[in-house]
Amino acid sequence: MPVDFTAIDFETANSSAASACSVGLVRVRNGEVTERVGWLIQPPPGHDEFLEWNTRIHGLTARDVARAPSWSAQLPALTAFIGDDMLVAHNAGFDTSVLRRACEATGEACPPYDYFCSLQVARKTYELDSYRLPMAAAAAGFTEFAHHDALADAEACARIMIDAAKRHAAADLAALAGALSLRIGRIAVPDNANV
Repeated sequence: MPVDFTAIDFETANSSAASACSVGLVRVRNGEVTERVGWLIQPPPGHDEFLEWNTRIHGLTARDVARAPSWSAQLPALTAFIGDDMLVAHNAGFDTSVLRRACEATGEACPPYDYFCSLQVARKTYELDSYRLPMAAAAAGFTEFAHHDALADAEACARIMIDAAKRHAAADLAALAGALSLRIGRIAVPDNANV
């Protein structure tokens, strides 16, 4: 199995994990970036207040997402892009919780994706003072990107995983996990979810 996956990054409107306001998705096939997509999202009702702290980080406001599709409306496009891929994210616990919590907030079924964390991979691959996304991406040779733009962050994450797979001579992400003694996670969904 080759190094195939989809890198994902969410930005949120506030401290609620359900408050997704933008997403970036980057498809990797055979260790190469082959497609990039990203869009704005209207956060689910009750999770749609934009806090100044979050806006300062990513620059998005309620006005920016006013005409964007809702979580429920965009979820089919997100799952269609991902398909059966493993998800990869930098601090994957955050991005997978956004996916799960936004689905819970809207009553949508959350697919039980497998996922792998590029932050954990970076910690076992590079010797850095900080493993924040810009520093880890720079170690992978990917510099000068718009940090906290969801699409740019997803690509940075993808580049870390591609570089790590090469450095560890891993034929796929399962082999990379094995080489680094890391585990591949799976998004937990309720037993009664309609997946």
